[in-house]
Amino acid sequence: MSAQEPYPAPVIASDFDETDKSATARTTSVYVYEAPVRLWHWINAFAIATLALTGYFIGTPLPTMPGEASANYLMGYIRFAHFAAAYIFAIGFVFRLYWAFVGNHHARQLFAPSVWKASWWLEVLTEIRWYLFLEKQPKKYIGHNPLAQMAMFVFITLGSIFMIVTGFALYGEGSQPGSWANRLFGWVIPLAGQSMDVHTLHHLGMWFILIFVIIHVYVAIREDIMSRQSIVSTMISGHRTFKDDDAD
Repeated sequence: MSAQEPYPAPVIASDFDETDKSATARTTSVYVYEAPVRLWHWINAFAIATLALTGYFIGTPLPTMPGEASANYLMGYIRFAHFAAAYIFAIGFVFRLYWAFVGNHHARQLFAPSVWKASWWLEVLTEIRWYLFLEKQPKKYIGHNPLAQMAMFVFITLGSIFMIVTGFALYGEGSQPGSWANRLFGWVIPLAGQSMDVHTLHHLGMWFILIFVIIHVYVAIREDIMSRQSIVSTMISGHRTFKDDDAD
């Protein structure tokens, strides 16, 4: 466990009779992720899934539709779903940034990894060795481990900012000069070169985040099975549950 987060006092939880000493298990549970963080996590996951699916079809439209063109509005519905999910994604990100200031210190890990600490980088290397099956036993962390902090910052924090800026730049182009999106983000298109360049960057950003999501799901399930603390259930209940009482 990280030196900045001391191991809490154990809470005994056992489903076995007291006489069965070999079957008795000790579990330590710590409240880590507050309800607003958990709510944002799942809403954000839904928004990303909707944005990726609709964004793919916007970038690669269906080749044909049956019947008269005037009778079909499929791409219109897809674009509407994309724009609605984009607003949810952007507003949720602003809220998440706000909660980093008013929530507990675990809520700030997404925005402020301790990159200035040598000990933090040593633990990043340890986690990399663990994921490569070069460490026999992982460390225990109450919040995100250092490698997860770095990945979240790069892919979610910086990735979200990139997608919001490029996405609303394209949205502002469609909503014409004078709209709020064009006034706030209209500078992005000339900076990138032209509209198609921003489309390409926005599309690549989608795959950038989707690759992270795939790795994130794999690592969360892997760590739930192989690590010394709960992962998936923690983002549902908010409580981190440890599998042993060892300090490290």
